[in-house]
Amino acid sequence: MGWVISDVGKRLNKFISDTGYCSRREADKLISDGKVRVNGAVPELGTKVLPHDTVSVDGKAINAVASDKSDRIYIAYHKPVGITCTTERHIHGNIIDAIKHPERIFPIGRLDKPSEGLILLTSDGDIVNKILRAENAHDKLYRVTVDKPITPRFMDKMSSGVPILNTVTKPCTVTQVSKFSFDIVLTQGLNRQIRRMCEYCGYDVKRLVRTRIMHLTLKGLKPGQWRDLNADELAALQRSVSDSVKN
Repeated sequence: MGWVISDVGKRLNKFISDTGYCSRREADKLISDGKVRVNGAVPELGTKVLPHDTVSVDGKAINAVASDKSDRIYIAYHKPVGITCTTERHIHGNIIDAIKHPERIFPIGRLDKPSEGLILLTSDGDIVNKILRAENAHDKLYRVTVDKPITPRFMDKMSSGVPILNTVTKPCTVTQVSKFSFDIVLTQGLNRQIRRMCEYCGYDVKRLVRTRIMHLTLKGLKPGQWRDLNADELAALQRSVSDSVKN
């Protein structure tokens, strides 16, 4: 008999995600596949977890996130070209094998394989959901190098909005850096957005580097290197997402 659904507590899939074990979608699959137990019983998808409950996956208990999140991991990584932002370990060049962190972590968002630059990884599922919400307008800065000289017309198109993927990109700040390169600040995260925007305007991207996510930068990190966020960076990150909408 399944565990009874309660009107209080935290939804089981969110509880599992917040521990850093996996995403909510993956947690739903684990529950559906019968790999999760709550107090030793098989739960339903809508089960809610109370503070005194014991949750296990494949027979191994998982602990709730600490109230101050002191047990969570937050790192900044300079992803090199060629690394794929996936937790699927069977994919060659996946980001998890590249970092070799001793704890279970997952990337916040992604950078496509040909791109490089800053990406955050964490074991805090709650902050992932907040940051990835496009409506939260968390800005990211990219340095882009293209295949031919940049023109005023190109700059105007890129900044005012480009029709791609059955939508029009939001207006954004674009600043020319040199004859062939520019900086662009995005709050959206459409698939291969910058490359598609450039292609629409008749340009090919030769190099794309994400240099900043909100207040966090690549400073001090060479390609392939990572570091833990310091206390000030983490506090600022928590403040920046404190009002974010999440499910």
